[in-house]
Amino acid sequence: MLLEKIQHPDDLKGLSMEELQNLVNETRETLLRKISHHGGHNGPNLGMVEMTVALHYVFNSPIDQLIFDVSHQTYIHKMLTGRAEAFLSPEHYDDVSGYTNPKESTHDLFTIGHTSTSLSLANGVAKARDLKNEKNNVIAVIGDGSLSGGLAYEGLNNIVEQGTNTIVIVNDNDQSIAENFGGIYKNLKELRETNGQAKNNFFEALGFEYHYLEEGNELTALIDLFESVKDKKIPVLLHIHTTKGKGFKFAEENREKFHAGGPFSLTTGDYLNSSSQKETYNSITTDFLMRKMQADPKVIAVNAGTPMLLFNKEQREKVGKQFVDVGIAEEHAATMTAGLAKNGAKPIWAVFSTFMQRSYDQISHDLALNDLPGTILVYGASVHGMNDESHLGIFDIPFLSHIPNIVYLAPTTKEEYLAMLDWSIEQNEHPVAIRVPVGSVKETGIKDQTNYAQYFKNHVTKEGSQVALLGLGNFYSLAEDIALDLETEHNINATIINPKFISGLDTVLLDDLVKNHKLVVTLEDGVLDGGYGQTVAGYLGNKNVKIQTYGLEKTFHDRYSASELLSENGLTKNNIVKNILNSL
Repeated sequence: MLLEKIQHPDDLKGLSMEELQNLVNETRETLLRKISHHGGHNGPNLGMVEMTVALHYVFNSPIDQLIFDVSHQTYIHKMLTGRAEAFLSPEHYDDVSGYTNPKESTHDLFTIGHTSTSLSLANGVAKARDLKNEKNNVIAVIGDGSLSGGLAYEGLNNIVEQGTNTIVIVNDNDQSIAENFGGIYKNLKELRETNGQAKNNFFEALGFEYHYLEEGNELTALIDLFESVKDKKIPVLLHIHTTKGKGFKFAEENREKFHAGGPFSLTTGDYLNSSSQKETYNSITTDFLMRKMQADPKVIAVNAGTPMLLFNKEQREKVGKQFVDVGIAEEHAATMTAGLAKNGAKPIWAVFSTFMQRSYDQISHDLALNDLPGTILVYGASVHGMNDESHLGIFDIPFLSHIPNIVYLAPTTKEEYLAMLDWSIEQNEHPVAIRVPVGSVKETGIKDQTNYAQYFKNHVTKEGSQVALLGLGNFYSLAEDIALDLETEHNINATIINPKFISGLDTVLLDDLVKNHKLVVTLEDGVLDGGYGQTVAGYLGNKNVKIQTYGLEKTFHDRYSASELLSENGLTKNNIVKNILNSL
């Protein structure tokens, strides 16, 4: 097997065209075998097999510096840069990250998991090269979907301004995670339909030397193109048309479904081990919003490139203009939400916690400073969310809760979640964010009667003494477990509190706790530094009560087991009970 002999990209240089094509076939088969068993980003990588082989055949990595946007297309790159064993051997499948990572290889310049970054990174790398009077190529690969992000335009603009060697490859498979949206895609379509000869050419207008390749999955054509632009002294843009999911018919036919996921059957294309849970917090949100939209034409859902969070394709068509996918552009989504709210609409922006990080200024300056009543639904905000260091959802509490005017809520049940969502959409005083619960749906059957306009009032769910447990959102059930252990095993009747509000304190309640409690314990599903517990501790610091705060260490945790990470951070019932008893 050729792939087993490839330890470095230089090993490709002596191969014949027939051998290179065999290598293409082997890498695609190896890729399919791994992702069908292990999962991962399927379609983007399948479409990049030929291009990656051609890149490493023509250029000289790591002297020539390759920068891949978002890393969704780097599995073949890893195979060809000394990491093939992690794709060939099931026992080594977890040896490498799903994203570029300099800790693994000098061929990976950056740890990258968010989109639209490669062009600005390449601009900086090329500028540093020029300052050092070096002569290597800098190559930035970016997908058409990533061109919807504003940072991509900033990078394109400054690459041209710099005016020296930077080769930008636009991998155009006419697909983001779902459909593409935005004016740039009309021009890409026009360029594809005219074989790159359209009079209107966005890239040439910016100042790039432009080349189009229709057969972006043809190895020899790719090699010829790359050789023709290698070592050019000016910025070059290669617009290459590829097929997302190339070589696996189910991925080619259903590009949205096979953007990422798995494991799946190579025979039927069906995902394996998919959840049989009838109701999820996602489905609850979808059902509620569809009813709300039908009743009120001013209700509108906004999303940045991950529409399946809210609606599948059929549902998106049904709600029509009341759903807007802005492309992979979280900054724009946040500020558009502000504009919608200002002019009387009722916007709901659904976003993953890890991607919300991209929009801090827009949330703070445009939405919160103007105190506009938009709703942000924060998904995957948990230690139980995505677990790669580039995709963590555990930083949102200090991120959002300290921005003035924002009301950040943490529901613990279906009833609380729907009550919060309904109130948020209808109120017109402040921006509201809701931390969408993770895990199985908890349903009490009792309607939540909380008046959320009575800001920051916590809910005491069990009266007790000595110890008060504040279990925030996803960790409320942990507070219940601790209280049960204290009561049954140690005869301590602890108070249990469901804070509901993350962004403010119930100071009346906290003052009252001091009267008959020796210890206040806070539990939160996020980083401890700057989080909810430390806010509580700051308020109670001069009062006659002890405080224990529990959360996660502030670091970029990578590919962790949630249970192991919780244990390492002391977030287990047994450890917390032990600490409580020691404190008392």
